[in-house]
Amino acid sequence: MSKAEFICIHCPVGCKIIVENEEIMGNECKRGEEYVIQEMKNAKRILTTTVFIEGEQRMLPVKSDGEIPKELIKDCMRELAKVKARLPVKRGDVIYKTSTGINIIATRSMEKKQE
Repeated sequence: MSKAEFICIHCPVGCKIIVENEEIMGNECKRGEEYVIQEMKNAKRILTTTVFIEGEQRMLPVKSDGEIPKELIKDCMRELAKVKARLPVKRGDVIYKTSTGINIIATRSMEKKQE
């Protein structure tokens, strides 16, 4: 008898969904069922973090422009720890392309600091 529990993240309700013997229970909508099926097959996440800015003490907020397989998130974070963005950047600019092929984009526009 296999049993797994999930908290659905597709809407603010956050249904607690239980999968037992391939039966999905507890979801209040169809999206919850789809979420659990996807999580069991191939869990993916949008990655949000910050990267260093070349020559500055500030950090640039960034995110992936697509979903990354959950098991590769740590590898992507290790890659991003070495990345240094060059200012100026506009929100949406591609900062880096990960080994997964997913782009990391700026989530905020930033200019160089005035000296």
